[in-house]
Amino acid sequence: MATVENVFLENLILFVNMLRQAGLPVSSEQTMELSEALTLIDISNREQVYYTARTLLVSRYEHLNLFDTLFNRFWRQQPTVNALSPQKSPHAPRYDRKHHRPLMMTYMAEKAKKDAKEVELGDKSGTFSDSEILQRKDFGLCSVEELESIKNVMANMRWQASLRKTRRFVPNNTGHRLHMRKILATAVKHGGVPVKFAYQDKKIKQRPIVLIADISGSMEKYSRLVLQFFYCMSHSMKNVEAFVFGTRMTRITHTLKIKNIDRAVDEATREVVDWSGGTRIGESFQTFNRQWSRRVLRRGAIVIIVSDGWERGDTDLLRKQMRYLQHRCFRLIWLNPLSGRSTYQPVVGGMQAALDYVDDFLPIQNLQDLETLTLHLKLLN
Repeated sequence: MATVENVFLENLILFVNMLRQAGLPVSSEQTMELSEALTLIDISNREQVYYTARTLLVSRYEHLNLFDTLFNRFWRQQPTVNALSPQKSPHAPRYDRKHHRPLMMTYMAEKAKKDAKEVELGDKSGTFSDSEILQRKDFGLCSVEELESIKNVMANMRWQASLRKTRRFVPNNTGHRLHMRKILATAVKHGGVPVKFAYQDKKIKQRPIVLIADISGSMEKYSRLVLQFFYCMSHSMKNVEAFVFGTRMTRITHTLKIKNIDRAVDEATREVVDWSGGTRIGESFQTFNRQWSRRVLRRGAIVIIVSDGWERGDTDLLRKQMRYLQHRCFRLIWLNPLSGRSTYQPVVGGMQAALDYVDDFLPIQNLQDLETLTLHLKLLN
């Protein structure tokens, strides 16, 4: 009869094969490293096993969600045949019918310290699926605890905008333009004969980012999370300017420089006098274009607007200001927390007036939308 240890290894191999057939590149060396690493951790702790396997078997960021799905699916399968008999599915883990859990989990429990409190691992099968659900959950429907988890996830996100070539030239060995000043300086040192050619190319810098958020009453459910999103972007990149508006435009760039995210957001909400009030998008943008656009839209800035588009003012004025704003920036992105819904239609007057001058109209309803935005910003050119 097969031993529990043998079944443990069989399940491990089955799991690796499942990852490979799903497209994850897992080598034999990685499998061996995982089997050795599992002897160094508390394998009665499902969370430790998960993170150990993910660290050793996943080498690319885009494979993380697929790995989580396969890990949960593999260890949640229910027994349909005798625990130690051949399985119908090539990826079905060997099961302990007595405890109703995979035999790998039984092996983990037996290997745990005798004085340690046993953890029922089978009951934790939904732990990571909960995080997957949180990735897709509408920000406006989240509980206080879920909002705190989302804040922590956003704090760990790393943002990067697309790059641009400046007018300034800098030394570059792979450049296509001769660096005549450096060549002449070298020639002077060697009797007028250049020993080596030097090259230069245009300096590459990150594009500036301008963030503008609607904090009117219709955006009340999303406003605080949007400010946290602005805070994370401000601390991940240089040259980020942040503004909020309801009935008037307010610059909060300096406030978001506070190191503590909660203090920064609280201070920003105190500074904004029209928080959760009416909406005057056209008038607010007119103020921005007159007072701030020349200062913050230089050097090919990317403008990101977060709003549901509810305009209580003059839509013709909004249309005019959007046209001006689009011509002044490199890219104009509008993020709408409602556009991710299948039934959404941009029928409100403000949104209809603005759409003609928006380069990218994207949702910002959940964490998946934020991850999509991170990739979008990197690929802009």
